[in-house]
Amino acid sequence: MADYGQGFPPAPGAPMPGGPGVGTTQGFPAYGDDQADAGPVTEAFPAYGGGPAGPTGGPGFGTGPVGGPAGAAAFDEAPQWPGPDLDGPLPTPVPAPAPAAPRPVATQPKAGDKPAKKGRSKLVLLGGGVIALIGVAYGAGLLLNHSDVPKGTTVLSVDISGSRDEAVSKLQTAFGTRAAAPIQLSVGGKPVELKPEKAGLTLDAQTTVRNAAGSDYNPITVIGSLLGNERVAEPVMPIDEEKLQVALQELAGTSGTATEGTIKFDTGKAVAVPGTPGTTLDVDASVQLVSKTFKDQVATGKAAVAELPTTTKAPTIGQAELDRAMKEFAEPAMSANATVKVGTKTIAFGARSLPKILSMQPVDGRLVEKFDLEALKATYGNTFDGILITRGNGEKTPVTPQDIAGPLGKALRGKTTAERTAVVDTNPN
Repeated sequence: MADYGQGFPPAPGAPMPGGPGVGTTQGFPAYGDDQADAGPVTEAFPAYGGGPAGPTGGPGFGTGPVGGPAGAAAFDEAPQWPGPDLDGPLPTPVPAPAPAAPRPVATQPKAGDKPAKKGRSKLVLLGGGVIALIGVAYGAGLLLNHSDVPKGTTVLSVDISGSRDEAVSKLQTAFGTRAAAPIQLSVGGKPVELKPEKAGLTLDAQTTVRNAAGSDYNPITVIGSLLGNERVAEPVMPIDEEKLQVALQELAGTSGTATEGTIKFDTGKAVAVPGTPGTTLDVDASVQLVSKTFKDQVATGKAAVAELPTTTKAPTIGQAELDRAMKEFAEPAMSANATVKVGTKTIAFGARSLPKILSMQPVDGRLVEKFDLEALKATYGNTFDGILITRGNGEKTPVTPQDIAGPLGKALRGKTTAERTAVVDTNPN
């Protein structure tokens, strides 16, 4: 029986080389003393040492299915490399590859975890829809507000939306009568009236509409107009304080218990009337109150009586001023007729007509003449009809009471007939 390897007999019952089922398993030839008769071994490398039996008889293992029966005794000799004897040290065994790192296990959702909610997506869609709806409403509001005065614009609760002309007409219709009605006042318990136009109090419809006109691009206002919301505009009611002061001073002269020294024209002659101390209208304190009363009257349509403040006052026109005014103006004025000529027409003013149109009022401690222009117009009537006066701008217009009052005042101071005749120049340029 041939030896295998280094002269070790085959284990009892081991298959003979070249027997059935025996062949090269790893592509390596078997080595022995008689290579011609020996068949290939079934393992690339014989077993080393006498360790426990392994399944294949590889290095570090005992006998296995191809190396002898299980439980064979360990060899006394050191293991030898199969094949021919080689001088030198044995080759270093190749270590087995390190095991591959374990793959990370995919995290599985816990049983208690809840699926992500889809509410956020719905909220985003809802928000986008709301924004789109607001955009459509804003565009519709701009389209409806293309007029001069936007839809829903009100002044003192009166809708004036539309064109500017329509808005002015609506204001005049609603408030014109109220703005022209006399203001009801009371001074020291005595009822008096004051005409707004004379006192410099008006409702400026044109400026009110101008301020209210124009597009409002505020989204809240534009969309609100679609919902019927009001766009409130303030009425413009300017106050001519200088004119109001003069009107109140005149009112003070006829109200209260204090009287001012003055000159009256009656029965064809001038009469000096000394003043007396007492209570009179407080002009400065009354300005704002009269203005508020006028605005309330326009807004509500109710002519509520306003009690004006009074103050104690001594006459400002003393006897010396009365004497001066009598000598320089009042007595000459009533001494004879005064004539005014315009173009080819003339009219004389004398003892019967002058008391109706002439008076004197205190101004800065002096008495000055004052003409009632309405009474003056009624006096000369149609005397100057058809006569035109060229104005400073080149325009020609009919004769007015102001055209007569100035020349008449100069004529009343004259002493001769020529001095008491005033000629109005119809073409001053």
